[in-house]
Amino acid sequence: MNKTLWPIRIVFVALCGAAGGLVCYAIPEWDRLRLFAVMVGLLLGILIVLVDLLLRGFSLRGLSAVTFGLGIGSLIGYLLSASPLFEQGDQQMIYLARLGLFLTCGYLGTVIALRGKDEFNLVIPYVRFVPHDVHVPLVVVDASALIDGRIVKVCESGFLGAALVIPRFVLNTVQAIADSPEPHRQARGRRGLEVLNELRRIPRLDLRVHESEARPDEVDAKLVFLARSLQARLMTTDYNLAKLAEFQGVPWLNLHALARSLRAELALGQSVEVQLVKAGKEPGQAVGFFDDGSMVVVTDALARVGQVVRVEITGLMPSAGGKLAFARLEPERRL
Repeated sequence: MNKTLWPIRIVFVALCGAAGGLVCYAIPEWDRLRLFAVMVGLLLGILIVLVDLLLRGFSLRGLSAVTFGLGIGSLIGYLLSASPLFEQGDQQMIYLARLGLFLTCGYLGTVIALRGKDEFNLVIPYVRFVPHDVHVPLVVVDASALIDGRIVKVCESGFLGAALVIPRFVLNTVQAIADSPEPHRQARGRRGLEVLNELRRIPRLDLRVHESEARPDEVDAKLVFLARSLQARLMTTDYNLAKLAEFQGVPWLNLHALARSLRAELALGQSVEVQLVKAGKEPGQAVGFFDDGSMVVVTDALARVGQVVRVEITGLMPSAGGKLAFARLEPERRL
């Protein structure tokens, strides 16, 4: 984008200088000031470009909020200046009072509108990034869901029929974690950045970065406020954040609950494949794990540690990590 804008800016400054020179042709008395007029035009063009650079982080939503606030403030100032309070008195003082009233109301309206721009669900047509007559479900993603990484598999499967909204302050949080001097936090932050890149490479995934400046200072409060303003759901693995969202009426998506619901239901006599990774507590036993983390204890399989074997489920027992399964090698593979 910057490579495209800079040639446009240079051409604009050149046109401003040329316009300054053309003014001298239109006014014969200024003909001797042609060089000065060209310099003034160039300086004005450079000044406008500098203003453009200062407003680089000013979004369309901010411009809409400023326009709305300035219009409301001007209307209030006009109504007050047209009141009977200004019908009699010194005309010069009345003019100054009306001017001050207009400037004050315009400023206050603009500031208030900018502070509450995330609440303009009706004023700003594209607050949900699409026209209001097209309803696109939105999911606000927090840093814990990015670092967790399972969101990539969920999006690749195509089951999440919604647009992912990643606030700018969440990106800043992940970047700060990646820049941490602590190796553990640094690894988690870099994992979050890798997940972001993986999400961007998923075809047909509607991924959006939200330039939100929500009023709360805490990140959790910002996430809940933003999700409520956008009428979106919140995706997180943070239990405390989820409970805060639930308390404020914001629906949330729990990746842990999703993983538990997708666990394969084992049944007695079922034949499954599992990789044996270590020896069990009892003689001859071997231990393996299913994809969902459930542990399986296989009898008379110590010699097959390190191999992928097909076993038959002989017993099931609930445990804190899911289900503990007991199995034996299939008859034709038993040693």
